[in-house]
Amino acid sequence: MATLLGYDDIFLQHRTGQHPERPARLTSIMETLKSDRIWPGLLPVDERIDPDPWILDIHTQDYVDRLRSACENQLPFIDSDDTAICPDSFQVAREAVAITLGACDMIVSGRADNGFCPLRPPGHHAEHNLAMGFCLFNNIAIACRYLQKQHKLKKILILDWDVHHGNGTQNSFERDDTVLYCSLHQHPATLFPGTGWPHEFGEGAGRGFTLNLTMEPGAGNEECLELFNVNFLPVAREFNPDFILVSAGFDGHRKDPLSQLTMSEAGYEELTRSTLELARQCCDGRFLSLLEGGYQLGALSGCVLNHVKLLSQ
Repeated sequence: MATLLGYDDIFLQHRTGQHPERPARLTSIMETLKSDRIWPGLLPVDERIDPDPWILDIHTQDYVDRLRSACENQLPFIDSDDTAICPDSFQVAREAVAITLGACDMIVSGRADNGFCPLRPPGHHAEHNLAMGFCLFNNIAIACRYLQKQHKLKKILILDWDVHHGNGTQNSFERDDTVLYCSLHQHPATLFPGTGWPHEFGEGAGRGFTLNLTMEPGAGNEECLELFNVNFLPVAREFNPDFILVSAGFDGHRKDPLSQLTMSEAGYEELTRSTLELARQCCDGRFLSLLEGGYQLGALSGCVLNHVKLLSQ
């Protein structure tokens, strides 16, 4: 398989200080990937798409201007004290979107079969007018609209297996029956951001196109994979998407400091393997994953290596 890796060193310039979402996350990932035999075969994303018009499909102009101003004025955070920024953060976040859209182009055109983008800052908590939970621009939501508008793909599946619910992504599509959003996460009564309850299943035309599958603290591979196989897969197959996007957070790992799940590398491998098989069945293998959470460096880099290995087989 031709697998792309959407990375740029500019992502390290989003400097967050002593913060869980820090540059060392990507340094660890890239060192691990470069040390493996798969490294020479990974394709770089060699095209950058102008992100600005596509960002406005998800975020308001007022929010974009406010984020730019906050960075230019060297504010330490935006909207909440857990979302750290620095003077370069606005441009880094733009570049994360640009690389994501370039990756979409490569997969749709057939230059790559699938891909993974180790991005910073992450995106799935970002609302249309609000930064939240380490996230500035909602990379995966923007990619979804880009695939629909630029490439005329009708139905997009977004699978979010970050341990925290992707509130921003859900809210972007909760009234949309062309996007199936499914999130596997720790129960919202026990973890940030407190959204993603099972009764949240979309509104209006989008009713039934949001699926929240929750796990109690202490749950691990067995519980997660049962939800995936029994509750998610039948719905996903019926939806029959034209492209699969994955918010790939690895912070449900038992070593991660920000959650209470007990997943292992093997559990994430099985999620990857089964989702790839779904993509081959439904949409000619078109699959793109974007990094979200994962804060224990060894666990994160190990999970990512296994994830990318499966993509490239």
